[in-house]
Amino acid sequence: MKFSVCLTTGFEGVMVPIGFAQPADLVRQAQACEAHGYDSVWGNDHITTQDYVRKLHPGAVPNFYEPIITLATIAGATTRIGLGTALTVLPMRDPVYLAKEALTLDRMSGGRFVLGVGLGAYREEFLAWGGSKLRGAHRGDMMDEGLAALHLLFTEARCSFEGKYYAFRDIEMAPKSVHSTFPLFVGGHNLQAVERAARYGSGWLPGWRPLPELAERIGALKARLVELGRDPATVEIAPQFSVTIGRTLEQAEARHMASGLAAHRRSLAYTGRDLSQQITANLVGSPEIILEKISRLAEIGVDHCCALMFPVDSVAEMDEQVEWFATEIMPYARGYSSPRA
Repeated sequence: MKFSVCLTTGFEGVMVPIGFAQPADLVRQAQACEAHGYDSVWGNDHITTQDYVRKLHPGAVPNFYEPIITLATIAGATTRIGLGTALTVLPMRDPVYLAKEALTLDRMSGGRFVLGVGLGAYREEFLAWGGSKLRGAHRGDMMDEGLAALHLLFTEARCSFEGKYYAFRDIEMAPKSVHSTFPLFVGGHNLQAVERAARYGSGWLPGWRPLPELAERIGALKARLVELGRDPATVEIAPQFSVTIGRTLEQAEARHMASGLAAHRRSLAYTGRDLSQQITANLVGSPEIILEKISRLAEIGVDHCCALMFPVDSVAEMDEQVEWFATEIMPYARGYSSPRA
């Protein structure tokens, strides 16, 4: 089982207080994660303030750091730890320049970078970026086009693409990845996301779901991979969870529900998540309870507890939680492994 931490590149107002951290804190926390033995650190992607955050914090503006640039800075300050985006909002990116950025960071970091892409949680943010010209755009179609374009750019010596939203001609994209296949993780938890991961992903990075649903989707992904002639063992199952550790379940739950993450999840209730299960379906509890949850995740096929989110009120509290997870949970959970069939 692998474990990684999501840094607060785009969490202000959403999960942590506005004004939470300075750039130096992000670099230092990544270095600490490397020292603690985490597999990787990740960054999330936001451009502007969400409507619900404006209502909760009138007059305050969150600091959102671009994740790929942040991770490039971290690459130069670390030696081993992996780097990833969870998730880059693909419909808001030009695929040609995104591919160039990803391949450059892949090379500059010695192959440590994973590009995770997703649809984006907030359509209002997409419209603020794209304006009236994209008001009728379908982000799912843009996601599909973007993935097809990235696949060509990552694999072909010269390629062209003509779609409704994206087009390019005779692009020679070099250098390619240091890996035989560039590590592209596909985000999203619905069946369309499962299909996209099966077609294009070297990993699937959904958000948390109730355990039976997550198990069902993992089974569906593996079956679809077989249908497409791909080996299921080559696609990493890497869901993202939130983490709150306490000495007791009651202490951890109270701390978790008092955090900014609770309002964030209410703002996303339209996605169909059952919020009554957000404690049981995330890594919330005492170390012993969290270890039991990780064991069950391994049994249903999870390979990586990816880009773990720590909803906290201060950098010091995040440091404490990250270290606590590394010292009292990771050493015992490392041996858990998912069935590879």
